[in-house]
Amino acid sequence: MKMYLISDNTDTQFGMRLAGVDGVVVHDEEALVGAVKKALEDKELGILIFTEKAASIKPDYIKKLKLTLHTPLIIEIPDRHGSRDIGKSINSMVSESIGLKL
Repeated sequence: MKMYLISDNTDTQFGMRLAGVDGVVVHDEEALVGAVKKALEDKELGILIFTEKAASIKPDYIKKLKLTLHTPLIIEIPDRHGSRDIGKSINSMVSESIGLKL
């Protein structure tokens, strides 16, 4: 199983590369969609990782991928700037997953 990173900055990409995770840096919608399509061509891909800022470039597209793809697992990670409001994020995930508002 492979992992692949789509990042908004070279620092995160470099750090993940040191850990053995290939990736690409994107700064606009066209580059993001192209990177996702290229990554999904790899049938061994098990986890597709986005930095939070990269995922925020086209959030509806990322959400659609999360809801429709069985594989790879799509996750968002904080980058060097830190995480967004983690409490809000967890509440949102629970609400979307099971329909329970916290």
